[in-house]
Amino acid sequence: MKSIKPSKINGRILAPPSKSMMQRALIAAMLAEDESVITNPSFCSDSEATIGVIGTLGAKVEYNEKKITIQGGGMPLGDILDCGESGTCLRIISIIAGLYDNEITVTGHGSLKSRPMHMIEEVLFEAGVVCKTADGKLPLTIKGPMIGGEMEVDGSESSQHISGLLMALPLCTEDSKLNVKNLKSKPYVKMTIELLRDFGVRINADNNLEKIEIKGKQRYKSRRYNIEGDWSGVSFLLVAGAIAGEARIRGLNMKSSQADIAILKALKKAGAIVRENQDSAIVEKNELIAFEFDATDCPDLFPPLAVLACNCKGKSIITGTERLKHKESDRAAVLVEELSAIGANIKVEGNQMIIEGNKLKGGTINSHNDHRIAMAGAIAALTCKGQVEITDEECISKSYPKFFDDLENMKVRE
Repeated sequence: MKSIKPSKINGRILAPPSKSMMQRALIAAMLAEDESVITNPSFCSDSEATIGVIGTLGAKVEYNEKKITIQGGGMPLGDILDCGESGTCLRIISIIAGLYDNEITVTGHGSLKSRPMHMIEEVLFEAGVVCKTADGKLPLTIKGPMIGGEMEVDGSESSQHISGLLMALPLCTEDSKLNVKNLKSKPYVKMTIELLRDFGVRINADNNLEKIEIKGKQRYKSRRYNIEGDWSGVSFLLVAGAIAGEARIRGLNMKSSQADIAILKALKKAGAIVRENQDSAIVEKNELIAFEFDATDCPDLFPPLAVLACNCKGKSIITGTERLKHKESDRAAVLVEELSAIGANIKVEGNQMIIEGNKLKGGTINSHNDHRIAMAGAIAALTCKGQVEITDEECISKSYPKFFDDLENMKVRE
């Protein structure tokens, strides 16, 4: 159990590397035939799961703390792909598994076992791949090879399987066309398209990402690729600056396609002082006011935004709670339960989270083994009347292993 006492913040840290970019880069490097080098790597547990998977699929991986060298173009060495607890790895690699003509089983642990897999089954069937689930859940049994062609894809629950298609279909013999409906998290699809361009793969898409054309028989080109800073992780520390002092985060791409760069817009709406430099963001405490924000395309921002709203004067409304059902926890319900336990006035109505700002009292937060709930509890503690105890705090290793260290280093010593 981790204890966090109320504290002021005034510090500067280097942003952790983006696990979303890291996982995509690992898979792209595996699909390239020659040697790629990934610098500023992420070694969170989700990234480590992806490293294990690409090794099983035939990539030769060598690494130290500064870089990862990947020799791609290999053939599978095993038929079981264990994605750990990473939803991104699971959804993307399940599509990639369809490229191979031998039967492959994709499995995972924790909350992944309860997540619906029907969207994977549906898109693989349309792409000519045999896919079987256990009553719509893991494990998945997949047998290609993937053919490609024209298909309808539903993006209402997740965009990660669409990213998987964008990575796999260029290697098919046929050209493909995706007709995408109800796409949420558009920035993540744009991020995938940009990364693919860096690895020599071209995707043609309209501005709304509703019509996507993919030429077959393309080849990935090996390259040196640097992982940019993670906006999802630093969003918590930027909110910490807004509510408890000042946070200065360097190592960020200020023109990033990551969805969670939207945290800057939300902080400005709430009245925080936000300054942007070439590769850094600075957020200072100010008189905070209630805000309205649509987080449909950036659902991972709900936990830090909920804490921000608790520290604002008035009623804040965050839209997009329907995106939170199948995360590491039922994240909307857990945020209401756990923030209420430390004194928050918070509820969910329909697709909206409604929070009336007030002074939090402190207490115990059950992380529900959800890394973003644990981090939200930690920053909420900064402005509580008393300390906050966080259970199962080790879950932060899923995305940001050094989070508590970085938060501690930013505290004002008194």
